[in-house]
Amino acid sequence: MELINLVYKKGQDDDRLDKYLAAELDDVTRSYVQMLIKDGLVLVNSKAEKANYILKDKDVIDVTIKDLEEVDIVPQDIPLDIVYEDSDIIVVNKPAGMVVHPGAGNYQDTLVNALMYHCTDLSGINGEIRAGIVHRIDKDTSGLLVACKNDFAHRNLSIQFSEKQVTKKYIAICSGVISHNLGKIDAPLARDPKNRQQMAVQVGGKNAITNFKVIERFKKHTLIEVLLETGRTHQIRVHMKYIGYPIVGDPIYGYKAEIDNEHGQYLHAKELSFYHPRTGELLSFSAPLPDYFEKKIEELRKEE
Repeated sequence: MELINLVYKKGQDDDRLDKYLAAELDDVTRSYVQMLIKDGLVLVNSKAEKANYILKDKDVIDVTIKDLEEVDIVPQDIPLDIVYEDSDIIVVNKPAGMVVHPGAGNYQDTLVNALMYHCTDLSGINGEIRAGIVHRIDKDTSGLLVACKNDFAHRNLSIQFSEKQVTKKYIAICSGVISHNLGKIDAPLARDPKNRQQMAVQVGGKNAITNFKVIERFKKHTLIEVLLETGRTHQIRVHMKYIGYPIVGDPIYGYKAEIDNEHGQYLHAKELSFYHPRTGELLSFSAPLPDYFEKKIEELRKEE
């Protein structure tokens, strides 16, 4: 069991108890929060309150959460687009719309569920809830991801990620026409104080560097290639919004008029390179753009 203690500060956007907790707690849905409240696992000033309780300044909130590892994660026969596989690692081309690993209130239909069905074993360093997962890409981002089948491979790749030995390139469609051919965004990222489920450029945040180059310009949009130097949550999406060219279709950081409810943001993890954890061989992989992504590019070309 885990006990989380929070103190509400007047003026925060979400003042309903359930909405506030859903925003403050990582990987937790509002329905899961409501279940915790119903089960008496949430106390406000040592007293049980309803989900619609309106928080007051300096209210003290205690939340008791069962360890996620206690949840039984069920293997599921979900098709995988496997790019490479051996006894140590597996590289997959993840479709947009698939969550990488289970979270509170969402334990099925994730990449981990699929990997557990396909693989006889996965690394256990991060527990069953994140079995095999050494890095993540967003739910509505498609593309390449490597998972580990044992702890040896996991530790090795974790070091490669921390020492920036892993190369990750993305393709994205941005709103607006970028006039310069190359760009480098060096802006620290942290949780948005106004909405804890989002990230924002914040003084004192974690170092984040995004490089990009223009591939093609359209009438009102730009196709870019992105090379990451760091791997922060929502990094590309927040950085491109920060400079005024948000990713097309992004439901959080993009323009509302361009939200794509079917496919999410037009962001694809196209290339992934790293050293094999056991042999030391440099491995490089590439995944083609999804069909809907290619179709969108063709539509933008016709607008010229």
